[in-house]
Amino acid sequence: MAWLKRLDRFLLAIICAAVIASLLPAQGVAVTVLDWLTKIAVAVLFFVYGVRLKPDQALAGLKHWRLHLTILSITYLVFPLIGLSLQVLSPWLLSPALYAGVLYLTLVPSTVQSSINFTSLAKGNVAGAIVSASASNLLGVFLTPLLCWALMTTSGGVSFDPSSILDIVGQLLVPFLLGQFSRRWTADWVAAHPRLKLFDNGVIVLVVYSAFSAGMREHMWQQVEPLALLALLGVCLVILAVMLGFSFWLGRRLGFSREDVIAIQFCGTKKSLATGLPMANVLFAGSPVGLMVLPLMVFHQAQLMACGSLASRYAREVD
Repeated sequence: MAWLKRLDRFLLAIICAAVIASLLPAQGVAVTVLDWLTKIAVAVLFFVYGVRLKPDQALAGLKHWRLHLTILSITYLVFPLIGLSLQVLSPWLLSPALYAGVLYLTLVPSTVQSSINFTSLAKGNVAGAIVSASASNLLGVFLTPLLCWALMTTSGGVSFDPSSILDIVGQLLVPFLLGQFSRRWTADWVAAHPRLKLFDNGVIVLVVYSAFSAGMREHMWQQVEPLALLALLGVCLVILAVMLGFSFWLGRRLGFSREDVIAIQFCGTKKSLATGLPMANVLFAGSPVGLMVLPLMVFHQAQLMACGSLASRYAREVD
């Protein structure tokens, strides 16, 4: 599977960026240059997201509203409730900073590409996955910042500067809307250049380097012991296992078809690194961003391996 190999290289690039930033973090003037470069890259990334999303396709898919409502409820209701309930693990198992990162990962949108790919591989409802995953990312531009402001200022130990509202509008929302409005002139060009996916990945790698560079300047690794990392891995794996099981059970309980249950499971349990990292870079400016995104990076890798195994099993069942 060529797409899976590309994902593996992408994950390797993320790991390399984190290691390089840990050894050679940006210092001095390079920090200012990196910050501006990251802001511009994130704005362009969300512009491209806006160009890619087809409004007519999303509106047509809304006819299957029960499916989409179920997936969005898992993403933006069940996940945040689990994130809030895990506060009992802080500080005896997870430090306040790591718990804030775990809570944040429960608030970000679903993935698009891998949700659709896994649903297709498992012979699920691909059209439903396209609409739901796209809607999750579209709504996430609004809902994730709102959920962060509502929940993390009281439960995550994170404070927000009011100026971050302008940063979100300027770096995320305005470019996204410009991408939507420009589709008449830009959609065909973007569709004809699939290698733009490399730019998407490059922006994420850049954000990882920037986040971990900031973390090194804030002595991030001195705040995390090896046992804490093992605890974080265990928590992420438990969250993933619970959500995979719950989403499958809920789909069956609500009477959805096999194809729809697969879409619910793969779209509802995913968390987007591509959207979550740029958002964190804007939302938590001035905070230890490296620790904030570490749980999301761990969860992302775990969900790819788990869902890849499940998708292959579902495909063999059909065959």
